[in-house]
Amino acid sequence: MPGQDVVFGFGAHSGISETPGLLEMAQRADRDGLDIFSLSDHPYLGERLDAYAAIGFILGRTQHLSGFANVTNLPTRPAPMLARAVTSLSALSGGRVVLGMGAGGLWDRISDMGVPRLSPGDAVDAFEEAIVLVKMLAGGGPAVTHRGRHYQVNRIDPAPVAAPAVWTGSVGRKSLAATGRVADGWIPGHAADWLSERYRASRPVIDDAAAAVGRDPGEIRTVFNFPGRITDEPLATTRDPDGRWIGGSAGQWAEELTGAVLEHGAGGFVLFSPQGGTPDAVSLGRWAQEVVPAVREAIAKQRG
Repeated sequence: MPGQDVVFGFGAHSGISETPGLLEMAQRADRDGLDIFSLSDHPYLGERLDAYAAIGFILGRTQHLSGFANVTNLPTRPAPMLARAVTSLSALSGGRVVLGMGAGGLWDRISDMGVPRLSPGDAVDAFEEAIVLVKMLAGGGPAVTHRGRHYQVNRIDPAPVAAPAVWTGSVGRKSLAATGRVADGWIPGHAADWLSERYRASRPVIDDAAAAVGRDPGEIRTVFNFPGRITDEPLATTRDPDGRWIGGSAGQWAEELTGAVLEHGAGGFVLFSPQGGTPDAVSLGRWAQEVVPAVREAIAKQRG
């Protein structure tokens, strides 16, 4: 996946019964030139595919597409083992993996898995520590000993591959600040976009935290989960009365996303259905074959 180029992909919430369709969609997206696919990570739902098992399988059946869990349910996946999983996937796929990270949201269900419940503050502390530790356990170098509040490892050799980029689903101020300090990308919660109050209030927290530790805030990309419908004809309005994106023709999508990149610094878009689920095959085809090429061409033209 390109470094700071704008990335385009699709998201899925796939059950075990939907496996053939998911694989077909991923392979088509791979052929059509999309950059990434995302799967939700809810291991307490028995009818769902395990995110990391599914990502590994799909990466093995594609050539260019990157995969990530949107976002990893960290409390059920301890950081040292998560580091081994993502570095192994990176080595097997030629670097086609992104680590999506979350502090854990549905704690009633998470604790049903036998995981000790953490307070919101402790969960965010564990989240930041886990990102740091995953990066320490990649890239080769001397053995790592880490004595943290939530994780302790003793003389563990890092994997001899680079750590994948880390994109978070941070929402609260403390978590947003952690993203600024240690992550590489941010996915705004609740499918908020660049015109939303959530984005306008949240992104400066990330930027200020990054600058405070000497990082360039511009290196932390914003990737938008973006639901909507792609219509045959232009719509009279592409947003609802609350300003939320509805969709429109391929041309309207291209205009909107080009503006998001050039005027608001958007770093990526993950297509979902209007209801926030897996897009249908027709919509995914139009996204990959009509919308995305038009946006890429417009961006390249503007940037010279």
